Amino acid sequence: MNISVLDWLNCTAEKYPNKTAFSDSEKSISFSEYNRYTKSIGSYLAEFVTAGSPVVVMTGRHIFTPACFLGIVRAGCFYAPIDATMPQARLNQIINVIKAEYMIVDREHLEIASALDFSGRIIVMEDILDYPCNESLLAQAVSFLNEQAPLYVIFTSGSTGVPKGVITSHHSLMCYIDAVSEVLKVDDNDVFGSQSPLDYIAAVRDIYLPIKTGASTVIIPKSEFSMPTQLFDTLNKNKVTALCWSVAGVELPAKLGAFDVLKPEYLKKVCFSGSVMPGKYLRIWQQALPDVMYVNQYGPTEATASCTYYVVDKEVTDDTVLPIGVPYKNYSIMLLNEDGTATQQGEIGEICVKGPILALGYYGNPEKTDESFIQNPLNKNYRELIYKTGDLGSWNEDGLLEFHGRMDRQIKHMGHRIELGEIEATAKQLDNISDCCALYNKEKEHLYLFYTGIASSKEIVLHFRRILPAFMVPRKLVNLDALPVLPNGKTDMQALKTYFK
Repeated sequence: MNISVLDWLNCTAEKYPNKTAFSDSEKSISFSEYNRYTKSIGSYLAEFVTAGSPVVVMTGRHIFTPACFLGIVRAGCFYAPIDATMPQARLNQIINVIKAEYMIVDREHLEIASALDFSGRIIVMEDILDYPCNESLLAQAVSFLNEQAPLYVIFTSGSTGVPKGVITSHHSLMCYIDAVSEVLKVDDNDVFGSQSPLDYIAAVRDIYLPIKTGASTVIIPKSEFSMPTQLFDTLNKNKVTALCWSVAGVELPAKLGAFDVLKPEYLKKVCFSGSVMPGKYLRIWQQALPDVMYVNQYGPTEATASCTYYVVDKEVTDDTVLPIGVPYKNYSIMLLNEDGTATQQGEIGEICVKGPILALGYYGNPEKTDESFIQNPLNKNYRELIYKTGDLGSWNEDGLLEFHGRMDRQIKHMGHRIELGEIEATAKQLDNISDCCALYNKEKEHLYLFYTGIASSKEIVLHFRRILPAFMVPRKLVNLDALPVLPNGKTDMQALKTYFK
């Protein structure tokens, strides 16, 4: 029985010692080398890190970052990855939530890490990659692990302006990877092309599918996603067979006409998630690569990446709206009305998820955890938690789940989950803004900030860039004398939407 992801790694490293596990634009690493690096990092940490505690990781987009992740796990701990390109204020918010005593950084990001409000010890990755392995110490460290032990904490946008750290266990991650590998028919012949930031939830597929199956992952430079022809050339040079990308990543090559110049020759499967896939761009992929399997995925970080899938079984049109499909193995989906009762067939209700794939909660935030992970209102007989996604869905006549948008003010933009409340909370930090409302133009994929006050556009943009990631900076700023209000005194958001252009 596999208790932790380390059981997968031990088995795969023994079965495929010389096969490439991860590669980037500069180097590659075999499974045996990868395993050795995780043991070196784990041996170093296990000498002083308390088992069961978090370790922050701020390393680059390269082959050693996954080694840091599993090295931390070998020390009996769990990892919290953060992106060094985020504004310092955002990084400090995350550090204040996780309150870790140790942080692993590579030399490239040491200066950034040293400038943060981190009072713990910073460990330079390059200094411990070849640390002597201590098998007895590692065995003692992993004895603290069980399948419900935390594996990682991924931070997402929070409506109060403070990021939420979603905690995922070994068992939940392993259930998800088992299910995805079965649907995608992943084996040791597959080569994944990694698009997602390694601190982002979607990256778990690129990291753990190889560890489970003996497949390989190519970590593609971020810059190539703005140069689709070069991107496709990289896919061909590395004989990439599988992509698990955000919808935005799949859209871009189609938008920019990359298929008119070059086609990925080895692709067999493409799955996408993060937002709604426009039919007109998927159709371009289908016409260029008709033999590829296309899979639409849906799901929140709180349910370990994706909870439903739909294998596209026909060529789409520009107007096609894909269903989000059926639950993965080990997932259950239920649709609830606002009063906690089940919806009738065809009715729209809130998508709720249950099963062993639910997150352990939000790190250091029991109140928010209890608010989002609740007792199944349809089960009065024993404890059964469900996660309320805040998304609306319905079952169609074919038994497929269809997506109908958000209940609240959480959106998906550029593959990232964003609380519009956080945009507003950030804007209100400026003295020259007296009131504001953030909205999302889904069709144009533009974040709007409507505000009153004397703040200049330059002042607002610079403020946002100092605090939030680039994908959370409003694209459109609209200064008004007053925000329109409804009879109940709330902001009239429908009136504001007339400004969408």
